[in-house]
Amino acid sequence: MICYPNAKINLGLKILSKRKDHFHNIDSFFLPIPIFDILEVNLVPDNTVETQITYSGLNANQITNDLVIRAYNLLKKDFLIGPVKIHLHKNIPFGAGMGGGSSDATFMLILLNKLFDLKLNQSQLLDYSMTLGSDCPFFIFNCFSKVSSIGDVIKPISFSFKDYYIVVFKPQIHCSTKEVFEKYTLQADIGGQLDFNPNHVVWKRDLINDLEQVTFSIYPELKKIKSYLYSEGALYASMTGSGSAIYGIFDHEPRIHARSNCWFWKGSLSS
Repeated sequence: MICYPNAKINLGLKILSKRKDHFHNIDSFFLPIPIFDILEVNLVPDNTVETQITYSGLNANQITNDLVIRAYNLLKKDFLIGPVKIHLHKNIPFGAGMGGGSSDATFMLILLNKLFDLKLNQSQLLDYSMTLGSDCPFFIFNCFSKVSSIGDVIKPISFSFKDYYIVVFKPQIHCSTKEVFEKYTLQADIGGQLDFNPNHVVWKRDLINDLEQVTFSIYPELKKIKSYLYSEGALYASMTGSGSAIYGIFDHEPRIHARSNCWFWKGSLSS
């Protein structure tokens, strides 16, 4: 079986509080985007062999502590599932804030549920995905949604991006989520939660990513990319997650200078 785990971008990211378990309560809007990995899983007829995984694509040699294998082992603990042969082809860059690893893990859960007819419902898949990472539950819904708490509270939003153009830049910078959060200082007056207004005029004002201040201080080039997108007429531009991908949303087809690791399309995956 083959599936195509997709990436996401954050429209706004507010850090509300730090929990006793050292995770952070957040408020954000997640939008699935059409940049895909390729995940193939096949049954192995010989139950005496072990599950195997191979990789190809973008920085495949850098994959460690793979969430795809963790997803398989998570279900294997609770169900009699046999060995499989896995191949993961990476197109979604690492250290980008685009949720590639989380998407791969969640799609693996969904694929194994079908492959072995485990009959897990959405609520059960959400529980499993949450144990793998805070971005993972979103990909069970995989539509424009408000995401809060530690990523486990997801509320789909009825809004279409079909008439908007989206550009994503991923420079040759790898951002460590752990490092960015460690350097982030929680603001004393954080205000209320984020709200999404369908009127794009207020997006620049309302949809702030709190982590930009930290990531931009470490990598000033990212701030320059954001400014460049605004100079080209973006209605809204932002860093996604903790970085390093920067995107812009336009109401017209933009003339973007060609760069490596740049994607451009009209609409969103869920529009």
